[in-house]
Amino acid sequence: MDLIYGQPLWVASTNFWVVRSSLDSREVVIVDLPPDPKVIIELLAREGLKAVAIVATHGHIDHIGGVPAFVEDNFNLDTSLKQRVELKIHKDDAHYVQSPLENSSTLGQLLLEAGLSTREPELIEYLDDDVTFGSANVTFKSIHTPGHTPGSTCFQVNLDGLPPLLFSGDHLFKGSIGRTDLEGGSYERLRDSMVDKILPLDDEVVVLPGHGGTTTIGEERRTNPFIAEFLR
Repeated sequence: MDLIYGQPLWVASTNFWVVRSSLDSREVVIVDLPPDPKVIIELLAREGLKAVAIVATHGHIDHIGGVPAFVEDNFNLDTSLKQRVELKIHKDDAHYVQSPLENSSTLGQLLLEAGLSTREPELIEYLDDDVTFGSANVTFKSIHTPGHTPGSTCFQVNLDGLPPLLFSGDHLFKGSIGRTDLEGGSYERLRDSMVDKILPLDDEVVVLPGHGGTTTIGEERRTNPFIAEFLR
C-alpha cells in the first residue's frame, strides 16, 4: 500500500483515507471513517498495519459512523493487530460524537438496521483551530473551516516525496463545495473560511476530499464556480 490510500464507502460514498509516514511504517492514521468499516479493518489486517488515530474532518455520521465499531472490537481481529485508537475532532462538532443518532437524520436509522454500534468512543481529543499534532510519525495541522458544520476542519499534511496535502472533508470538493443547508451549516461561514484560510494555500496543494476525486488548490481556483463567486 502507498503512503496514502483512499476509497469511497457506505451509501454516501464517503472517502476514507489511510496515511502512513513511510512504506516501512506499520502504524497508520485514518482520516474519516464511514459506517460499517469492515473493508478498512480487512485492509489493515491484509497489509499488517495498525491504526493509532482516527482524524475526523467533521461530525456527520457518514464520516464518523464507523468509529465505534472500529475501536470497540476491530471485528475480532487477531490481538496483534488491535490497537487503542483515539478519535480527533474539532470541539464544535462534539455533539455529533456524543449523540450520533440525534444528529444524523435518516442516515442514523441505517446504522441501527445494520446493528452497528453508536457508542461514544472512550478516547477522544477535541481539537481547536491551528493545532499541530503527530500520530504514526505523521504531522497534521488543523485548519478550522466552519460552514458545512460548526466544527468542520481541514488538515494539512506533508509527507516525504509527495506534494503538500489537504484533507478537506466536505468543505471543498473537485468543482464544488460542501452543502450548508443542514443543521449548523452556514454558507457565509463556509465562504469566509474558504477565502481566509484555504484559498491562500499554494496552487500545488493536493486536495483529498470527503467525496469524489482529488484535485488541487490551483485547479479549484481556476475552475470551481463557487470559488470564482467567492473571489468576486
